[in-house]
Parts: sequence; structure tokens; C-alpha cells
Amino acid sequence: MIKPPSASTPMKIKGSYRWFPYFKDCTGAINGTHITARVPRSQAHAYRGRKHYTSQNVLAAVDFDMRFTYVLAGWEGSAHDATTLADSLERHDVLQVPEGKFYLADAGYACCPGFLPPFRSTRYHLNEFSARFYPKNAKELFNLRHSSLRVTVERPFAALKNRFKILDQKPFYTFSTQVKIVLACCILHNLILGWGLDEFFPEENAVTPDEVDASHGVSATDNVFWRNKRQEWADAMWANRGDIRI
Repeated sequence: MIKPPSASTPMKIKGSYRWFPYFKDCTGAINGTHITARVPRSQAHAYRGRKHYTSQNVLAAVDFDMRFTYVLAGWEGSAHDATTLADSLERHDVLQVPEGKFYLADAGYACCPGFLPPFRSTRYHLNEFSARFYPKNAKELFNLRHSSLRVTVERPFAALKNRFKILDQKPFYTFSTQVKIVLACCILHNLILGWGLDEFFPEENAVTPDEVDASHGVSATDNVFWRNKRQEWADAMWANRGDIRI
């Protein structure tokens, strides 16, 4: 089944100097992914987003055990991730954020209570850093550690699509059934995890993050308190880094 995340600090974070105590209240990560969809021709434009094919935009939250803790399927492929998130917080089956906790998010989301994206216009993805190009300031170090932790959410998405090929094929069902198939696959994913990871899960260093569309001006909706809190954590990471460059 799909259950809300635990409110306790994940062991992945608690056991690492890179993430603890800065991310001690992080309960998981959110992301959007596109699943191929078939819709009536009259609706095709709305479902054709930046992927240039008709799709449904699926918002999901994942914990650090790589289980789906929330799934909202059925949004048009042209919908921005920030729009699907706003909807998830107003529905009867609301995305639950435990009190005092937050989810990691990518740069397409606003920095606000419950959701922590990286600094924009700053190096972020792991492949942008190397032995020669290590972080040179507090924002870059924060982004590197944020990225290395948030990659967890990419692995379940990759495993889901690797295992359930039906999600990548042009469907022949009604759209309402297509939405239910996504939810069923996420539930099966969680059940299968009870037996541990398998060959469908890519290694963290093999994950290629989706391109982020941050062109919708969401920076204007950043919460000032949370934006300042993020800067405080970045400054503390930088001050406490010692001889460690990552």
C-alpha cells in the first residue's frame, strides 16, 4: 500500500556528517514524472508538454527506503510541477507533511514550509562536480549535498519504469484506467520492496536526473523565512566543512 512517511529522522541522514544535522527533519523527496498517455485528439494539446508527446504528469513523494508515500496521477502533461503540488495540498487525499518536517524538491518548486529546493542559478547535479570542480562556496556545497540526497527519489521512478513496461507504451485504455494503472504499479513497487532491491533499481551514480523546467517564475513565491533558513543551513555546512570538500 501507499502510506505517509515516518516522522523520525531517516537512518540514511542520521548516519552521515554530510546530511546531519542539516537535513534531520527531511522526510523524503518529491518529484514529477511523465507517463505516456492516450487522450482524445481534442485534448492532445493540453497533454503534450515539454516531452513533446502526450503524457500525464505524475507527482510522487518517496521516502529514503525508496517507497512511494504519496502519488497523484492524472494531471495533463503540460502542467507545471508546482501546479500539481498545489493541487495535492488541497485535495481530500492531501499530501501529508508531518509537522516540522519537509521534503526535498528540485528547482521547479518554491522554497516554502514543507518543501526545500536547491539554490537556483547555482551548480547542482552531481555530474557538475568532480575532484577538479568541487564546491567553491556555501550555496554550491549545499546544492551538492542536496542533490546527492535527493537522487534517492530518482531511483524508484527509474525502477518503476524499468519493471512495468506498460508505463512506457502507448496505452489503449480509457484515461481513467491509465491513471489507475499508474497507482497500481506504485503499490506493487512498494510490495516488491518488501523482498529488497533487485536488478530494476539503478545505482545512485547511474541515475540521470530529469531536466528541470524552472521557467514559470516560481522564485517569486519563495517563503522568506524558509529561504533564510536554507541560507543558514548552507552557511553552517560551509563553516563546518573542515578539510572535507564534499
